[in-house]
Amino acid sequence: MPQGTFAFPTAVNRTQALGEIHARPYVLVPSPRVIFQLAFMTDGGSGVDHAVLSEISRARGMAPPARDANHHAIPWGQGTLRWERHTEFSTYFWDGPLPKQFGGEVPVHPFGDGFSPPGTLISGIRLEIRSESTETQAAIAVFDPTSLCHSEVKNGQAAILTDFRQNGDGLTQILVIDRGMTNAGTGALVQRLLDIETYRTLAMLGLPLAQSLSPEMRRIEDGLTAVTLKMKSNAREHADAMLEEITRLAAGLEANAASTLYRFGASRAYYGIVQERIRTLAETAVPGYETLGFFLERRLAPAMRTCQSIEERQANLSRKLARATALLRSWIDVALERQNSALLLSMDRRAKLQLRLQQTVEGLSVAAISYYVVGLFGYLAKALEKLGFPVESNMLTGLFVPVAVLSIWFVVRSIRKRHEEEDRA
Repeated sequence: MPQGTFAFPTAVNRTQALGEIHARPYVLVPSPRVIFQLAFMTDGGSGVDHAVLSEISRARGMAPPARDANHHAIPWGQGTLRWERHTEFSTYFWDGPLPKQFGGEVPVHPFGDGFSPPGTLISGIRLEIRSESTETQAAIAVFDPTSLCHSEVKNGQAAILTDFRQNGDGLTQILVIDRGMTNAGTGALVQRLLDIETYRTLAMLGLPLAQSLSPEMRRIEDGLTAVTLKMKSNAREHADAMLEEITRLAAGLEANAASTLYRFGASRAYYGIVQERIRTLAETAVPGYETLGFFLERRLAPAMRTCQSIEERQANLSRKLARATALLRSWIDVALERQNSALLLSMDRRAKLQLRLQQTVEGLSVAAISYYVVGLFGYLAKALEKLGFPVESNMLTGLFVPVAVLSIWFVVRSIRKRHEEEDRA
């Protein structure tokens, strides 16, 4: 029986859908190791990242990445520089040999004076993986005890320490104590910790925006209150002015909502990623210290609730403005209906006056035309009398008067009826 080749037509984007699950594989990280990761906002687009990576690649004798690439790796010293592109930021990851002391100088790394940042720095992390020793215990003294987080993960195979504060280089320091993890397990743990620090910073970007919008929201709410109080006093004569004010307030509100839509949505998404990464850590608390998850939740949750509160206030205020606008428009519509009714009554009176004037003019026109017709007939009667016909011109003209008047009236009436039938048609 012949074997099939399975060369069937594939669905659109099937390759991309299948490859997405392998888009961000964990890096196999040996222990001990020091890791730097910098995240830059890519306001200038992906072209800036491509230019930076192309320059670095050519300087090290390697081919630059394709323009549509989402990740790239370059050997650097005793480690590897790895780049990844995300929706609104990009990350540069480098791992290298561990210095003797925690936080000590690393002589060779790619982020020196020759490195051109592709955008503004949003997150910087220095993570060290060390085995448990006396130096490791001494490293704990480097952290701020007021915000020190210390927990165990992977069923005690590793411990994590950080205070989420920045060192002299502006980097958040994280210490991972390795108690027998595999390279793959270390890589997965490192990736989760890097994601937590990067995404918690990105999630917090919505908080300053929410705080800056709060006074503007209060001003719009006060403006709406002032308008509704005027409406409560039944100030219908000012309905047009109040509608103009409501429209101005609504325009300001919608402009703010449109400008914050992406940022607040992104903060929610980043916060969700942070929560998911924290759950994946499955931390066990070390007595006397907070876990990373508890520490971050206690500080991130209020900020996220502030952003959510601003969004809800915007939505509620938008509905209130819409209701106030509808009420004002009903007032204005009623006033317009009254004006239209008065205008229709005035037009009806004018039509009646015009009809009476028309009838008067018709009567006068019948008399005038009859006068001229009788005059012409009089000339004819006089001519017949002069020619010797046995007629009395004055008598004949007098008898013709009612005939002329009735004939002219009938003709005028017929013309008016024909016009009325044409108008109805």
